[in-house]
Amino acid sequence: MTDHHNHNHSKGHHHHPSPKSQGRVFIMTIVLNMLFVIIEFAYGFITNSTALIADAGHNISDVLGLMLAWGAIILTRKAPSKRYTYGLRSTSIMAAVANAMLLLVACGAIAMEAIDRFSQPPAVAGLTVSIVAAVGIVINGLSAWLLMRGSKEDLNIRGAYLHMAADAAVSLAVVIAGVAMFYTGWFMIDPIISLVIVIVIVVGTWSLLRDSMQLALSAVPANIDALAIDAYLRQLVGVTEIHDLHIWGLSTTESALTVHLVMPNGHPGDNFMDEIVQTLEERFFVHHSTLQIEQGTTNHSCSLSATRQERHHH
Repeated sequence: MTDHHNHNHSKGHHHHPSPKSQGRVFIMTIVLNMLFVIIEFAYGFITNSTALIADAGHNISDVLGLMLAWGAIILTRKAPSKRYTYGLRSTSIMAAVANAMLLLVACGAIAMEAIDRFSQPPAVAGLTVSIVAAVGIVINGLSAWLLMRGSKEDLNIRGAYLHMAADAAVSLAVVIAGVAMFYTGWFMIDPIISLVIVIVIVVGTWSLLRDSMQLALSAVPANIDALAIDAYLRQLVGVTEIHDLHIWGLSTTESALTVHLVMPNGHPGDNFMDEIVQTLEERFFVHHSTLQIEQGTTNHSCSLSATRQERHHH
């Protein structure tokens, strides 16, 4: 019985932004957003606008979200150790889950504040609110744009990107509300728009929470076709049966696979194995494969399968 490991993690086919440029993007977005929070708090006090103060509070949760995502990227690059044999790659999955939770909590806070305002909408200095919020659109929009490149392949960066995009939307709505209130004096616009924003953010966050929770529960990553991999392994020359096929996410961008191949004629040689591992990486996006060869002379069934579990219980 042979275990075959391959540590050739060449990512030629993946066009990820380099970790260094990702780090720079995060530092820029964190600094920009911290500056904006300070400005917003100051103006909130000056204009007596709870809307601005609430938004500044919400923006602090975004800075936290950005720091979470950035910290996870740094930890993801730590080398494996004796204790953490896969390194700390899965921190990016935890950060994506935490970011989704943060967004939902922020939504709850905005919604409660908005509902509270329906009973007595406070008078708001419409124009000042609009101007500060317009600065928010620029800063959040720029941050979202910087993060957009990495957000397609990486769920962790997608969490940070959604935070920024949601914020730009909030700021845009505040601008519209500010102008409308300035001209109409109808302050009910403020809470109505807040609730619309909350619905939009919740819809966007739901898929992030679902995808990141699935990864946290070792589900097959969304970009990997488990059935196609199963079919590919079964048609290999000399393979009569496969079992114990497990595929899971190591991080928000990398995945791993283990499988037992039954080959009655014995071990096919390292070149054959290297080819399988390379195909799994290039065609199926599996970065870390472990293949086990068996001749099928004894009964090997997956330790997690129902029949084996029943035998244990009897």
